Amino acid sequence: MGKLDNRVAIVTAAASGMGLGAATRLAEEGAHVYLTDIDAAAANEAAKSIQESGGNVTSYQLDVTDLDGWKALLKEIEGTFGTLHVLHHHAGIPGPSGMEVTSEEFDFVVDVNLKAALYWCRAAARPLSKARGGSIVNVSSIVGITGNAGQSNYAAAKAGLFGLTRSLAKELGSRNVRVNAVAPGYIQTDMTSGLPAEVREASLKRVPLGRLGEGADIARAVRFLVSEEAAYITGVTLVVDGGFSL
Repeated sequence: MGKLDNRVAIVTAAASGMGLGAATRLAEEGAHVYLTDIDAAAANEAAKSIQESGGNVTSYQLDVTDLDGWKALLKEIEGTFGTLHVLHHHAGIPGPSGMEVTSEEFDFVVDVNLKAALYWCRAAARPLSKARGGSIVNVSSIVGITGNAGQSNYAAAKAGLFGLTRSLAKELGSRNVRVNAVAPGYIQTDMTSGLPAEVREASLKRVPLGRLGEGADIARAVRFLVSEEAAYITGVTLVVDGGFSL
């Protein structure tokens, strides 16, 4: 028996990287996972790989900034399973940054990284509250804590997720809905693999554990926060960075 048997979970931006790792781990624990991504073909391939390992997963094409899209998804889940139990909102983009960023570029980064999280959490709060229990885990970034030169808009949006998470934890706690966040450090993903070698080396020197993180490190943190083992934990940000921010 898995620890998440009979639970229904949504994982956004889950076709690759940390999102896929989290979706895979939740499915391994017995949850039925709606694996969403803006790239339909990539979502289908990711879902297929989990299904081949015995996981229960449904791929779903979704742009997280599309309000009608998430309403349709929640309606489908309600009609099929009755309710939602877990929302793991992972979607995010670095986007254009720096002091010369245009207002349009700034808005796009905030829309994807912060505003979409607000919309998703607000939408998920309804079925979770109705079920009198559930869990939301937002993915922020260590950059939201430490800041980073040239990433002002990204850092601002990710820092905003901390306030959103704490506020929603207070609002939804009386309904037994827990809201937490994960702040990954430098994790080996497609995004970080494109960094210049000197940047990667400099980052690695700041990590006391002496290695970059892996998607599995984040997946384990998410799995813990949505499980009954974290039943008395809400409003926190779990930093998973190997000590980078110390």
